[in-house]
Parts: sequence; C-alpha cells; structure tokens
Amino acid sequence: MSAQPRRRRLEVEDIGEVTVVNFTDKKILDEQNIQVIGEQLFSLVDELGRRKLLLNFSNVEYLSSAALGKFITLNKKVKGASGKLILCSIDPQIYEVFEITKLDKLFNIQKDEQAALQAF
Repeated sequence: MSAQPRRRRLEVEDIGEVTVVNFTDKKILDEQNIQVIGEQLFSLVDELGRRKLLLNFSNVEYLSSAALGKFITLNKKVKGASGKLILCSIDPQIYEVFEITKLDKLFNIQKDEQAALQAF
C-alpha cells in the first residue's frame, strides 16, 4: 500500500483580513480527502489564527455528508475563536443538501464571493 502524496486540497488566499478558501476537488467524497481537507481547514484557525474564513464552493460539484461534518466542526472552531465563517457559491444541488439537513440555518451562505466578502 503506497501512500499517496498529500497534494493540497485547498487554495488559500487572503483578501484583506478575510481568508478565502477555494477547494481544488470537484468531488469531495473520499474519506481520506475529507480528512485532509478537515486538517487543512482546522489548521487555518488553530495554527494560523485566522478568524474570518470564507469557503468558496464554486469548484465543487459533489459533497458527502462526512464533508458536512468537517464544516460543522470548523464552524464551531471559528465561533469558539470569536471569528466568522461564511460559505459561498454553492451549487444548487449541494445547497439542497444544506436545506434538507437544516445546515442552511447554521451557516451564513452567500450567493457569491463578492456578497460574502461584504458580509464580514
């Protein structure tokens, strides 16, 4: 069993004091990838002290429920650090999952990156 190289699953860019995160994967389904994405997201808050996070889903076509769990945990971490987490550019099919699971009430979800940046 050979270990796959841990390629970056996220593109992180700072716009002012907001940390914008773009996902490099179209499908966030694989448990191992989700684990890596979770670690990379958590380290933004835990290690780098980022308080304003914007997750841009414009690239993402599929998302598993395990990935949703990571975002819920991230939301708790950010709130615990007196920060703010905003999600944007979510595909309508994925947004449906947020609605069904009532996560559209938990998360601040904006239409696009511009609207999200203004919401901070």
